[in-house]
Amino acid sequence: MSSFDSVRRHGRPLATALLASSLLLGGLLATPAAAAGTTAVRVNQVGYLPDGPKRATVVTSSTQALTWQLRNASGTVVASGSTVPRGADAPSGQSVQLADFSSYQATGTGYVLSVDGRDSDPFDIRANLYDGLRSDAMAFFYHQRSGIAVDASLAGSAYARPAGHLGVSPNKGDTSVPCQSGVCDYTQDVRGGWYDAGDQGKYVVNGGISTWLVVNSFERAKRAGTDAALGDSTLRVPERGNGVPDVLDEARWELEFLMRMQVPTGKPYAGMAFHKIHDAAWTAIPTRPDQDAQPRELHRPSTAATLNLAATAAQCARVFRPYDSAFADRCLAAARRAWTAAQANPAMYAPDSDGTGGGAYGDSQVTDEFYWAAAELYATTGESTYRDAVTSSSWHTSAGAFTPYGFGWADTAALGRLTLATVPNGLPASDLARIRSSVVSAADSHLSTMAGQGYAVPVPKDGYFWGSNSEAADNAVVMAVAGELTGDARYRTAVLESMDYLLGRNAIGQSYVTGYGERSSHNQHHRFWAHQLDASLPNPPAGSLAGGPNSALQDPVAQEKLAGCAPAACYIDDIGSYSTNEVAINWNAPLAWLAAYVADRPAGDGGGPQPTASCAVTYKVDNAWSDGFTATVTVKNTGTSAVDGWRLTWNYPGGQRVTSAWNATVTQSGADVVARNVDWNRAIAPGATASFGVQGSLSGSNPSPTGFALNGGACD
Repeated sequence: MSSFDSVRRHGRPLATALLASSLLLGGLLATPAAAAGTTAVRVNQVGYLPDGPKRATVVTSSTQALTWQLRNASGTVVASGSTVPRGADAPSGQSVQLADFSSYQATGTGYVLSVDGRDSDPFDIRANLYDGLRSDAMAFFYHQRSGIAVDASLAGSAYARPAGHLGVSPNKGDTSVPCQSGVCDYTQDVRGGWYDAGDQGKYVVNGGISTWLVVNSFERAKRAGTDAALGDSTLRVPERGNGVPDVLDEARWELEFLMRMQVPTGKPYAGMAFHKIHDAAWTAIPTRPDQDAQPRELHRPSTAATLNLAATAAQCARVFRPYDSAFADRCLAAARRAWTAAQANPAMYAPDSDGTGGGAYGDSQVTDEFYWAAAELYATTGESTYRDAVTSSSWHTSAGAFTPYGFGWADTAALGRLTLATVPNGLPASDLARIRSSVVSAADSHLSTMAGQGYAVPVPKDGYFWGSNSEAADNAVVMAVAGELTGDARYRTAVLESMDYLLGRNAIGQSYVTGYGERSSHNQHHRFWAHQLDASLPNPPAGSLAGGPNSALQDPVAQEKLAGCAPAACYIDDIGSYSTNEVAINWNAPLAWLAAYVADRPAGDGGGPQPTASCAVTYKVDNAWSDGFTATVTVKNTGTSAVDGWRLTWNYPGGQRVTSAWNATVTQSGADVVARNVDWNRAIAPGATASFGVQGSLSGSNPSPTGFALNGGACD
């Protein structure tokens, strides 16, 4: 695939009409914010895992090795060494050296790396470094929900808003949406789902890959034995406490929408999926979803959208079955109908020209979608019809399923490979070995790309196109799966360095994830999170990933402010730069996948068990009623050493079940409960306490819990 084709197929497709309709505020183009100063010592601004790689890139014209020093929060030098000169780094256009302090494994906050008299941004070294991002990156999808009010108690008061596009004036959707002229003669209820990006359109093909990644993150965690961290009552979603893992609850919101986009029985093209639904014209920015007065339209069904529905609904049937068999049956029925309809209409292509009011998401190559959908249906059902569709596809043996530019909404063959490589199925052993080998070979290619760069990014020099940060994240997903298949630690190391890139170790010293790092993106292109244009509106919520450098400079702000930029530096944190600084569900989905992966601590915290601690626990029931209660749990450190990161366990003897919690992340399996610290209360000094609350349900008595233990050590 040529780099030009990669831009076309990976970039988020928007029309030039966006310039007139979304960037105008009071008749003037939005003025870009001034760029903040950066340090020459580029680090992951959030920090590093104790047992993970710890590398920094230093921008310098020096050709001689330089001395580096690592200082703790007190200013004491705790490690030192020499940099390794690398010279010219083509993607960034900089001359760089590398500092490697991986051998230092002590934990703490406020570390600074000093090189040749220049200091890095401060960062932490701790085992629970990514716990907050695991939650926040997934919470992005709740913020993006259509057809439901966003609750202040879950999202924060700044982000609370009424339901959008639920048939309430001035909205003209989405409970009874007509088709574009000539497409259909009826209306369809297509409420719900996720708004796609900075606009308020909903697109089946982008929703498909995003849903697949969200559900796949749970599948991977379940294989690893770490799915409790994504289980019920672990995320800020309204369905918490329903006995279903929260990550699946979030995915279901989109899955229900995707199935609503299926053409009803008895209508022309029954079983196909409408390609998209959005406003008839581009809405102004800012516009809160419930204030959108534009007419909404369904766009012609497409084969690509139909196969996205088939693939994600088949995955749904497999993963949801232990939790909701009726919903799993619905998903499988929708998947089968979609597959049959796509076979009957294999060349209904979405045109690139359909870009008024929303992205076109045009795609005239759908053999990869057929392969992906067949793989999901086969992995779920084991039926020979779908196996034959898998093995007869050219993508089953093609070397092009994985590319240096990553998978994407228009390039989905890799998703089929990843499913076949990891989900038990009946393919011959030789087939499975070849599929798994293709995943590892792709990961090795990304390792080679990273090794040739000063910033260790799994993106080739000509790969900085629209949404390049998702390219880096998607390629990191492939490397993570390769690590699972082989047990080779090199791949996890590479994933962690990919996170370093997203969180500040990059050509401009910018964390691309809102709320994470000293200099994080906070003016992304969005119609509600538009604080740069209207001070009464919020910035994007923590955990929102910016699109990233785009060397094509496809918006007026980028063209004015970034002319002559090196590929990896073509980014500006300005709400008007939609080609470098938008948000999108298919960009946050791999971030959420990766955050859950790097936060895993299957053998305890931080790759090994946290040290046990001397402790005392007070459990106080604050309120009780016939079928429920609230309680405050206070844990005291009675030892002589500080606790940095805690995990409190106990047992409910009376069948009580935690339905929600605050100031801690709480999960429950049977009678066993696990509470983990949140970021701000991870440290408990000697003699100090940490408190959190739980709400629970019960039937009958409410006996006090037993068996409290902190980091594996019994408490008084």
